[in-house]
Amino acid sequence: MSPITRILILMLAMGGGMLYKKLSDLMGDVAAPELPLNQWWGDEEEPKDWQAYLANSSEVIGNRLMYSDTTLDDVKSLLNRTLHLTEPLEDVNFEYGFNSKFLQELVEYWRDDYMPRWREREVFLWQFNHFTTDIQGLRMHFLHLMVYDEYTVDRHHYPVLLLHGWPSSIREFYSLIHKLHQTKKDKNNKYIFNVIVPSLPGFAWSQGTSKRGLGPAQIAVMMRNLMLRLGYKKFFIQGTDWGSIIGSHIATLFPENVLGYHSNMCTVMSPKSLTKGLIAGTFPSIFAPKGYEDFFSPVSEKIHYLLEETGYAHIQSTKPDTLGTALHDNPVGLAAYILEKFSTWTNATYRHLPDGGLKKRYKLDALLDNVMIYYLTNSITTSLRIYKEATSEEQRALKLDRVPTHVPTGCARFKSEMMHFMDIQLKDKYKNLIHSTYYKEGGHFAAMEVSNVLYQDFIEFVKKVEKIKQITGYKREEL
Repeated sequence: MSPITRILILMLAMGGGMLYKKLSDLMGDVAAPELPLNQWWGDEEEPKDWQAYLANSSEVIGNRLMYSDTTLDDVKSLLNRTLHLTEPLEDVNFEYGFNSKFLQELVEYWRDDYMPRWREREVFLWQFNHFTTDIQGLRMHFLHLMVYDEYTVDRHHYPVLLLHGWPSSIREFYSLIHKLHQTKKDKNNKYIFNVIVPSLPGFAWSQGTSKRGLGPAQIAVMMRNLMLRLGYKKFFIQGTDWGSIIGSHIATLFPENVLGYHSNMCTVMSPKSLTKGLIAGTFPSIFAPKGYEDFFSPVSEKIHYLLEETGYAHIQSTKPDTLGTALHDNPVGLAAYILEKFSTWTNATYRHLPDGGLKKRYKLDALLDNVMIYYLTNSITTSLRIYKEATSEEQRALKLDRVPTHVPTGCARFKSEMMHFMDIQLKDKYKNLIHSTYYKEGGHFAAMEVSNVLYQDFIEFVKKVEKIKQITGYKREEL
């Protein structure tokens, strides 16, 4: 072998090694970051004595919030204003956004039917136990349904943390809560759960922060601290939308506390995963499960749909306060902005229906409950800020999508969700993906739209976790 050939081989080897290192740095697994467990987010000065603070702030207070007649009269007066809406184009339903003709119909229902029954809706919203407690300087709101010992006999009993997203709230989970906390014994249902459903920081009755940096990773720390505050050292997680990301972060950062992580919106946004998705989506017959190829292809249509439907995310990730100001004290505009998402994210084809399919899959009362929660708590601006924080340089630097998650993981895919990931992508991160399912019906708000299906999927996941961990129930002293 000539000296020149040897030099060329050496150079190729060095170049290959450098390329491999670059790809490894870009696509390989990374170690979990260390996040402060007691970072202060409150308006007041951070306490110097954390033990004293925890002793004084750990009280959990029951709440049953009632809104005054004055507040309700303000809502009614705003709904009574003459609407000078721009007429929709001919033969346009929801293709240009919320159709103004249906918006007029919705406002009339809201004003003349829903609002006169608000005290009934209030009773409905407070049917579960509401609580607040201080976590890292913020007053956090949550539902907490405990199970009395008499109902746990011959039942598999566990705690589960339910995490919502935007533009949803705890209201999305009401039907699912009833199924998880069913105290009536049924020979076909051996499972019962302590159910904890927090409002995320800045959402609904949970206080927002005045400080920068409260992103999904930091919220994950807060949610874990909330569960510890309530005495749960180990628990299941079910999450959707932001709740899916936050739940994933809890499972990744605190695996010792998580029995299993289940989501109906499993995503992995790492470069490796996205590259795999592009290739696999181009050849779905090779990579996708038989019969579910259309969840991932045609790739061009999926990309076009994402471009069409994610404009909201760009403005919320860049100028959340500008948008919040436009929606503040504007119930009609708020309803149009929020409910347009409930239309298209439930099923993209509903854009071609006069009512956006809203009455096809939901009750108007349920949708208006969710809008009223945002309006009455004045939380639209603070809820939008999570998008800005999630896309910050500091949050991206954590690279949590590339940190392996070893907790048992279950992923349910509903056909009309905005995007889907194949197992070959998910397993890059979720090393213990034990449950992977597909459903032809359902969209983004599965807990509200198809709660029975989501519940059964979650129970099947729990059964698999039990088999792996060889457990049949929850005892605080054991878990």
